[in-house]
Amino acid sequence: MITTAVDSPSPVAVKSPPHNPDDYARDDYARIAEAIQFIQAHRHKQPDLATIAQHVHLSEYHFQKLFSRWAGVSPKRFLQYLTVEYAKSKLAEPRSLLDVSLEAGLSSPSRLHALFITLEAMSPGEYRAHGEGLEIRYGIHSTTFGEVLIATTSKGVCNVQFLATAAITEAGVWLQQQWQKADVIHDPTATKAVSDRLNQSLTSPTDKPLPLLVKGTNFQVQVWRALLSLPFGSLATYQDIANHIGKPRAVRAVGTAIGVNPIAYFIPCHRVIRSNGELGGYRWGLGRKSSILGWEASQFQEIHETPTNR
Repeated sequence: MITTAVDSPSPVAVKSPPHNPDDYARDDYARIAEAIQFIQAHRHKQPDLATIAQHVHLSEYHFQKLFSRWAGVSPKRFLQYLTVEYAKSKLAEPRSLLDVSLEAGLSSPSRLHALFITLEAMSPGEYRAHGEGLEIRYGIHSTTFGEVLIATTSKGVCNVQFLATAAITEAGVWLQQQWQKADVIHDPTATKAVSDRLNQSLTSPTDKPLPLLVKGTNFQVQVWRALLSLPFGSLATYQDIANHIGKPRAVRAVGTAIGVNPIAYFIPCHRVIRSNGELGGYRWGLGRKSSILGWEASQFQEIHETPTNR
């Protein structure tokens, strides 16, 4: 049964009120995502700044300002991080999934602190119970990468899903279908801290672990745990993940498990790409995957490059 934190009969999530500051973040991401998709679709023509700005109905000045504020770099520089050549160069770097936290310098006092994720899997009995006896509180929030549904329990965050605009009002219904016997309560205040962490964890490091509660097969949970080894700014292939879990021939099964990851961003399935440098799939859209990877690369490079290399 879906309720709200104040026992309202409304069964669905409610959009943010007009003029909420989150609305501006939502509009920014929508325009940036549209621009990125346009650039990728016309990359062989190499559209200039004026053409891209016109496509998103902004002046060159305002588009450059908006893009640089969102990504931290110019549109031209950002595009360098979306190329197959850049992806291949990252994949070619010496790396070990067992030592990636050291490779990325996550212990240094920078914005690349680890997210401190802990993951707990439901027992087979809890899995079969479809959430019976579980209280789930959820909310819809604006993030750097668009609208997101966040659902949490007393044991940890159980769902983080990016949403299309049309899906926002159906989010509560979808969540109830995933956890059929749970008490599902619309309570954005209970999930705001997780939203804030998604938006601010890189600029406001914290030592407080973020617990996740997932339901899946043993194999799926294995894959999701392996994904937690991938640090900010890194890339891995499906084969890398298969090798890491000791099943080098299970690449296709690894891809399937990644495709049903229930916790967007915090379990970073977006950092897994094909061995040829192409993005592969993403359950929340390749445009969003491109946006996330390009943004992470720009932030990573900003911190690790010297001023003379920029």
